[in-house]
Amino acid sequence: MNAPLQSWLKDQLQTLRDQNLYKTPRHLSTPAGGRVTMDGKQVVNLSSNNYLGLANHPKVVAAAHEALDRWGVGAGAVRWIGGTMDVHQELEDRLAKFKHTEAVLVFTGGFTANSGCIPAVVTDKDVIISDELNHASIIDGVRLSAAKYKKSEGYVYGHKDMGQLEEILSRTQEFEKRMIITDGVFSMDGDIAPLPKIVELAEKYNAFVMVDDAHASGVLGKNGAGTAAHFDLYGRVDIQLGTLSKALGVVGGYIAGSAPLKDWLINRGRPYLFSTAHPPMVAAALIASLDVMENDPEPMKRLWDNTRWWKKALADAGFDTMGSETPITPVYVGDEGAAQRMEKMLFDEGVYALAIVYPTVARGKARIRTMPSAAHTQEDLEFALQAFVRVRDLLSTSAT
Repeated sequence: MNAPLQSWLKDQLQTLRDQNLYKTPRHLSTPAGGRVTMDGKQVVNLSSNNYLGLANHPKVVAAAHEALDRWGVGAGAVRWIGGTMDVHQELEDRLAKFKHTEAVLVFTGGFTANSGCIPAVVTDKDVIISDELNHASIIDGVRLSAAKYKKSEGYVYGHKDMGQLEEILSRTQEFEKRMIITDGVFSMDGDIAPLPKIVELAEKYNAFVMVDDAHASGVLGKNGAGTAAHFDLYGRVDIQLGTLSKALGVVGGYIAGSAPLKDWLINRGRPYLFSTAHPPMVAAALIASLDVMENDPEPMKRLWDNTRWWKKALADAGFDTMGSETPITPVYVGDEGAAQRMEKMLFDEGVYALAIVYPTVARGKARIRTMPSAAHTQEDLEFALQAFVRVRDLLSTSAT
């Protein structure tokens, strides 16, 4: 083992601990759900992306079992070499119909969909214009590109600031292509992008739009089809990223758009070109998830019933939920150390709700991010609310 490397790693990790930024994953020993066993303790889980409870839905599990018996455990190759099975193509066809687009290309994850698509559709003659609160995989995909994109050079607009977006568009007309990219639902604040205005400005200034629907998939729009569906913008958003690992309950990501876009990404999307295809049981389970989403409105109704109850209960109890409009419901804390202590105390009370600290959010903007789902019962949420109130009161008492 290289001594200088190990010494540097230990020093860096200690710095994270000193700054209350060190993360330690907890371990589940039960399926994902509203109540789980985590690190040997039963807790209400408010930190799961399993919005619709599909991760262990009987129809989804049955489809995975059937595919396992039929296809085996692996695809055996990357997609373009020989790893595309009928079930992978069926999934993409279903997703394209679901999204009202010509075509869809599935990637192994939402992160790889961003890092595969963004660098492939822009060049050094182009500019990317981003919302300042876009999440990490957008940022990393942008950084991998050859386009201009830096905030210091004036290509990042203030969060949902449409005046600033128009100003950037008006002064960047010398570029060959201009790409506006935004989250549909912002992952740390839970608010929704003003997509109609973004599209209007893009059309006015001949730019194109990419929306990342990681947290809008299964949550917004008819049957959970996302932000474009929510705002009835079919055909006006050039590139839509969707996730398969949150509301659909399995794993993966996809790019929805035109047939030429799909063909280009097959040829130039590097994570697609160099990643083994999903196990066929993943694709089959996702098709089953789509079936549930399209034919059973109950999970989405429960999700939003629980979301509305949870937000109102927190607000009535005096918590600041930072203007959230979706199931992502942050509880503002501010100080990183206080947020970390609150997370630990909540866990001791039987609630798992993650502290979100720098660099995921700005320094001094720490919060506890909560995410009610269709898998929660009313009793789960009432239990969690009581825990939040007790922990807040304990923290207030200890501060004085």
